[in-house]
Amino acid sequence: MLRLERVSKIYPTGEVLRDVTWEVKPGDRIGLVGVNGAGKSTQMRIIAGLEEPSSGLVVKQGDPRIVYLQQEFDVDPLHSVRQELFQAFGEAAQVLNRQRQVEEELSSEKAATDPDHLDELIHELGNLQTRFESLHGYELDARIDKLLPLIGFTPEGAEVLVGDYSGGWQMRIALGKILLQEPDLLLLDEPTNHLDVETIQWLEGYLIDQTVPLVVISHDRAFLDRVCNQIVETERGISRSYLGNYSQHLEQKAFERESSQAAFERQQKELSAQQAYIDRFRASATRSTQAKSREKLLDKVERIEAPLEGLGGPRFEFPPAPRCGRQVAVLEDLSHSYGDRILFLGVDLEVERGDRIAFVGPNGAGKSTLLRLVMGTETPDDGSARLGEHNVIAGYFEQNQAEALDLQKTVINTLFEAVPDWTQTQVRSLLGSFCFSNDAVFKEVGQLSGGEKARLALALMLLTPCNLLVLDEPTNHLDIPAKQMLEEALMEYEGAVLVVSHDRYFISRVANKIVELRDGELVVYRGDYAYYQQKKAEEAELLLEAEEEEAREAQRAANRSKQKTKAEARRKRPT
Repeated sequence: MLRLERVSKIYPTGEVLRDVTWEVKPGDRIGLVGVNGAGKSTQMRIIAGLEEPSSGLVVKQGDPRIVYLQQEFDVDPLHSVRQELFQAFGEAAQVLNRQRQVEEELSSEKAATDPDHLDELIHELGNLQTRFESLHGYELDARIDKLLPLIGFTPEGAEVLVGDYSGGWQMRIALGKILLQEPDLLLLDEPTNHLDVETIQWLEGYLIDQTVPLVVISHDRAFLDRVCNQIVETERGISRSYLGNYSQHLEQKAFERESSQAAFERQQKELSAQQAYIDRFRASATRSTQAKSREKLLDKVERIEAPLEGLGGPRFEFPPAPRCGRQVAVLEDLSHSYGDRILFLGVDLEVERGDRIAFVGPNGAGKSTLLRLVMGTETPDDGSARLGEHNVIAGYFEQNQAEALDLQKTVINTLFEAVPDWTQTQVRSLLGSFCFSNDAVFKEVGQLSGGEKARLALALMLLTPCNLLVLDEPTNHLDIPAKQMLEEALMEYEGAVLVVSHDRYFISRVANKIVELRDGELVVYRGDYAYYQQKKAEEAELLLEAEEEEAREAQRAANRSKQKTKAEARRKRPT
C-alpha cells in the first residue's frame, strides 16, 4: 500500500532521518517507537504529505486516502456531537453549515424588511438543498447513526455540545470524524495522551477491531503490546522493522544484540589469531610466503562492526530518604465535593513507610484532588488528610508544576542552582535522560514547550531529598527510555510513593499497592497491578453471576405469577 525507501530529512538544525525504509501492508498495525527527537512525527508528516523528504521516496499504491489524527486533535466545542461528526464530510458539511446560516438569516430583521434580500436567501437556500441532496447528504446522517454506538454515544448524547464532554470523549469524536472519511491508512500521533485507563482500553479494543491499516506513535508500552503487530524503531536516523508487538520487539532486539556481539567476538578472535601468525612468521625463511598470503586475505575480510549500545537514558538514583516514622500520611473520615458532585465520602487510608501506592480511576474521579488534599494545598469539606507527624518530608510534582519555573534562566543553570556541588557532566547526564541534549540545555526556560517545561520541573523535583514522593502524572511528556529510568529509580527508592498515572506499564513496575477511586470510596488492593487486574476480573465475574441469577429469579417469579394467574382463571371457570 505504501513504502518509504531510504528516506532522509535534514532541517537547518541538523539531520533527523538518515536511512528510513519500511512499508505498510493491508492488516498492518505498526507502532513507531524511538526516543523523543528520533523523527517519529517527521515520518508521519512525510507519509501524510505535510512535509517532503530531503531524499528518498514515498511510494504509494494507487491514491490511498491517508487520514492523520495529530496530538492536538481539532474539534469545535460549540458544535453538537452530531454536527461535529458531520464535518468529516467536507463539501457536504460546508453546504449544510451554510444552509443553517441562511435559515437563521431568514428570521432576521433585514429579511423581514428587505424583500430583495429575502428572495436572495430563499433562492440560495433552494440551491443549497439541491446541492446537499446531490452529495447524498441525508444518507450521510445514516452513516453517523451507525457510527455513534461504536464510539460510545447514544442518540441523545449526540445532541450534546462537544465542549460538555471530557478530553477522552472528545478524542472519540475526533476519531469518529476520521473513520467517517473511510481512510485507506490511519495515522495516529500519541492518541492515548491524557486519556484515563478505561478510555485507553476502549480505544485498544476499537482499533483492534478495525480492518484499516494503522501507523501509531505512542510511548504507552501496554497500548503498543495490545494494538500493534509490527514495530518500526528509529535510532540515530535509521529505521529497523520487527514483527510482533512492543515486548516481542524488545526480545528480538536483545537476541540480535547478543548474536551480533557473539559474531563480533568470534571474528575478533579469528583476526587476532591470524594477525599473530602473520607477525610471528613474517620474517621466517620457510613461512614468510604463507604469512604474506594470509595478510592479503586478512585485508579483504569484511569486518563485523561492534553492536551499537542502546539509547536508554543514564541511570538515576534518588537522594537517600531521610528516616521517618512508620505512618507517612493518613486520611481519616475524609469527605470532599465539588458543587453537587461528591468525590469522597467518609474515606480512610493509611500510608506506611515503603508503600508505593498508585491511585486509579476514571478522569474526574478525584485522583489529583486527593493528592492535593494530602499535601494540604486543598482543604477537605470534612474529616482530615495530613502527613505523618515524625519527620515526613514530601516532594510534590503537580501536572502544572512547570508554571513555577523561572522563565529567564537557562535549563542548565536552573538545574545547577538545585545541585551546586554537581559537575557539569553529572548535570548534563541527568538533563540528557530527560531529553535535554546538546544546545537545548542553554535555552531559556521561557523558550521551552509545555512538555519540555514539565520534564525540567520533574527533573528538579527528583533531586530534593525526601521520604514521600507525591507524583501526579509524572510520565506525561517522557519517552520510553526516560520512563524506564524513572521506574528503576522509584523501584530502588526507600521512601513512600503516591502516584497518579494512566500508564499501566509504569504502574505495573512501580506500585506495590493499588487504590481505586470508585463511587466516592477508596477501594484498597494490597498487591501490585497484576493482582489488581486479577481481583477486578474476579469481581466482574461475580457481578455477572449475580446479574444472571437475578435475571433467572425474575424469570422464575414471572413464571410463578403466570402459573398463579392461570390457576385463578381455572378456578373462576363455570363448572
